[in-house]
Amino acid sequence: MFRYLAAAAAALLAAPAVARVEPFPASFHTQMVQTNGTSLHVRVGGQGPAVVLLHGFGDTGDMWAPLAAVLVKEHTVIVPDLRGMGLSAHPDTGYTKKSQATDIAGVMDALKVQKAALVTHDIGNMVGYALAVQYPARITRWAVIDAPLPGIGDWDNIVRSPMLWHFNFRGPDEERLVQGRERIYLDRFWNELSADPKRIDEETRQHYAGLYARPHAIHDAFEQFGAFNQDAIDNKALLAKSGKITMPVLAIGAEKSFGTAQADDLRFVASNVTGAIVPNSGHWIMEENPQATIKLVTEFLVK
Repeated sequence: MFRYLAAAAAALLAAPAVARVEPFPASFHTQMVQTNGTSLHVRVGGQGPAVVLLHGFGDTGDMWAPLAAVLVKEHTVIVPDLRGMGLSAHPDTGYTKKSQATDIAGVMDALKVQKAALVTHDIGNMVGYALAVQYPARITRWAVIDAPLPGIGDWDNIVRSPMLWHFNFRGPDEERLVQGRERIYLDRFWNELSADPKRIDEETRQHYAGLYARPHAIHDAFEQFGAFNQDAIDNKALLAKSGKITMPVLAIGAEKSFGTAQADDLRFVASNVTGAIVPNSGHWIMEENPQATIKLVTEFLVK
C-alpha cells in the first residue's frame, strides 16, 4: 500500500498545471473485446484487485491515463471506450445504459475478472449505476463523478436546465449541422461546462475532436443522449426491484458543477454514500484538476 500511495503522491507533484492527453503506461496493452453483440476497445494493465474506469461524453477512456498510471501499481486497471465512442465499434442499437452495463460485465468476463471497483464520470455514471444495480456482487465499491442519473432524484428539473439543451439535440438534420464541425460543437461543452476553459488545452481539444469526427461517432454520441428517456424508465424499475445498492459509494461533485448535489442524488439509489468535492474545477475533472481527482479516488480505493 505504501508503494501505491507514494506513486499517487508522485503523480500529484508531477501533474502539469494544464492537463494534456497523456499516453497510458507502456505496461498497458489494448485489445478489442467481443461483448453483448459489439466490440469494445479496452486498455488493460497491472495486477491485483481490479478497477474499471468508465468515461463520458466529450472524452474517451483516454481521459483516465493519469489515474491509471497511479492505480496500475497495485491494481488490474481496465479502461474501455463505451459502445459507439472512441475506438470501440459503432453498432446501430444498444445505447441504453442498462444494455451498456451488460457490455462492461462482458468485458469483465472476457478478462476473467469476477469483481472490480468502479470509477465513472458523466455518461459513465449512468452505465455504472446500471452495472452496480444489476451485478451488485461484482462491484466492490464505486466512485461516481459529476453527472446525474436519468429518472433519479431531481432529474426532471435537471433536464430543464438551459445548459443541457444538448440532451434533445439529435436527428439527421442535427448530424448534418455538426458533421465536419465537431470541434465547434465540442468546444461548446469544454468552454461552458468548465470552470476555466484554458484548463482544457489545444492538444486535448484536437485529440478528442478527431475521435468524435470518426465515421458514426457523433451519431452514436447522440444515441447516448437519445436513450435517456428509456434510461429513466429502466432506472426507476431497477431501483424498485432491487432497492438501494449497498457497496461503498464516493459521490464526487466538481465545485463549479454538481458540487454537493452529486452525493444528494446518489443517496436516492445507494445506502452507503460519502460525498466529496473536486475544488477549482468544472465538469471536466481530469482535465481541470487531475491532482485532486486522483487523490480522492486513490484514497477511496485503499479504504
